[in-house]
Order: sequence, then C-alpha cells, then structure tokens
Amino acid sequence: MEEQVLVVPTTLFREIGYFQGFCRDVERYRRILLAPENVLFQPRSEAEKNPNFKQLIPYMIFCHTGSDGAVRLFQYVRGKGMGERRLHSKRSVGVGGHLSLDDRKESLQNHDLYREGMLRELREEIVLNSEFTEHCVGLINDDETEVGQVHLGIVHRFDLAEPKVISNEPDLIESGFVPVSEMLPDLSAFESWSAICIKALYGEKNS
Repeated sequence: MEEQVLVVPTTLFREIGYFQGFCRDVERYRRILLAPENVLFQPRSEAEKNPNFKQLIPYMIFCHTGSDGAVRLFQYVRGKGMGERRLHSKRSVGVGGHLSLDDRKESLQNHDLYREGMLRELREEIVLNSEFTEHCVGLINDDETEVGQVHLGIVHRFDLAEPKVISNEPDLIESGFVPVSEMLPDLSAFESWSAICIKALYGEKNS
C-alpha cells in the first residue's frame, strides 16, 4: 500500500504569510499548519506532483562548536537509494523526511504526530552519540525548484556537546563534520534547502 504523507493546503501557507527562503517566525506557522483540522494525508506519488499542497518536512541540522570557536556542521551526500531522486548526488546538512499516516498511529498516546515523525526520521537516518540541546529555528520555502514547490521545511538545530553523528542509512554517504567557513564560499554543490539554511543561520557570523 502506498505511503500516505502529511500535507497542508498551499493556500493556508499563503494566508499565514508567504515567504521565499528562510523565515524565523516559527511558532506562528507551526501552530496553524499543524492544527489537526488543517492537515491531510495524500498518496506520496500524488503529493510530489501537486503544488496546491505542501508536504511538511522536519529538517534537522547538527552543529558542533569546537574549542577553537569554529562552527562545524554534519553534512553528507545523497546517494541514489534515498527517496527523493531529484536530490540525488546533492550535498546536504539537513536530515529529515516526510510525516506519514503511520506516524499518526504511533503518536496516539502522546498526541504529537509531528514529534513522532521527526524522531522516527532521526532514528532511521543517523546514530546520534552526543548530548545536545535542540532548537526549532525557522522554516524554509523554496518555490524556485521543482522539489521546493511541494515541500515546506521546519528547521531544527541540534547543538552537540561532541561531533558524534554517524550515518545509519547506506545511501547517506561521504558524511562528516565540516567547518561552516569552508562551506560558505561556494554552496553550489548543496541542495537548495541546505544552502538557504547555511546562509540564514551562519552567513553573517562567518562572512
């Protein structure tokens, strides 16, 4: 049976306040977009082609600040076995994926479908062996790409005590921590969401 993924009407996103790129006003959007009366589930094959709906995607970034003060981000390359073929071979700093109908079933006890889906994605894609603090820091919308037209990202930054993240996914390759200062001069190899996040969260501090 085809995966049923969580979507919200694009018209609702525009009513709250349209933006292109990065937005820091997280709670205003999350409160409305994740309200039970506003979410729907669609077959993934339909959702990927219909810009009248946005798939909500938790997008997790893992950050470590070393003793030298340098900020390093966990990054990887998307192999051909990863779900979104339009992003294959792109470099990324974001870990995450779709919220599904199965997440709603799993979240019945704690009534937090979004959280359940985000933690499932984390467990599936990486092994995190460090203490951390987590902050929901923004949203990403990129209507300038085919992928972006049908997705809306909710960005979570994990500040790690130690740079200990390893891939738990065979097609999450060439992974490791890289200084932000080495990423900023040329972001052309990164998927658009990663480039948007790096510039928004670290561009002014490291330029």
